[in-house]
Amino acid sequence: MFRQLEFAFRSTGILPAKQPSVWLGELRTEPESEIPGDAATDNAMLVRIARAFLRAQGARRIAAEIRVEWNPRLKTCAGRADYRARLITLNPQLVHHPGEIDRTLRHELAHILARFRAGRRRVSPHGAEWRQACHDLGIGDEKRCHSLPFTTTERRRRFLYRCPVCAREFPRVRRIRRAVACLACCRAHSRGRFDSRFRLRLANSSKI
Repeated sequence: MFRQLEFAFRSTGILPAKQPSVWLGELRTEPESEIPGDAATDNAMLVRIARAFLRAQGARRIAAEIRVEWNPRLKTCAGRADYRARLITLNPQLVHHPGEIDRTLRHELAHILARFRAGRRRVSPHGAEWRQACHDLGIGDEKRCHSLPFTTTERRRRFLYRCPVCAREFPRVRRIRRAVACLACCRAHSRGRFDSRFRLRLANSSKI
């Protein structure tokens, strides 16, 4: 079982200037005297920790490529994992919930690890493979969604799209710029693959 990681976010003022060494199990990733104090190198520290987690699970190839970034465009989700880009993005609002940074990082790493282990086989985003990866990363009780009180701004969804077959409606803040189909219909009639028969059509662009 991994020990709880301690993050030195000195630039945010959340933690005091002097922090103990950062540990991952018995692996020391940074001596106290070298823990950086600026946000950019704090980010680099997260990368080193993420890579150490993956190496500990035997995923050395993906560990060498993984990146971790803060993304201010994230509003309601705590983090995202992009396997193809080898990228984990974290919501900057997590700095107000420092105890959740560790858990969110592991949550997203579990997505990366599950996909890595599956090879070319498709896996469900929060299916058995992901749950096993969570267990291996020390968060066996992890849930698919967080309950953090993130501050959000409600934006008007001016564009209403509709499936031409089942008539389901999809309100959107922005106009859809690429081909998007109704997932329910694709699953029901096309084995989950994109089918242009179910491509969403703009119903109106008035205030809804």
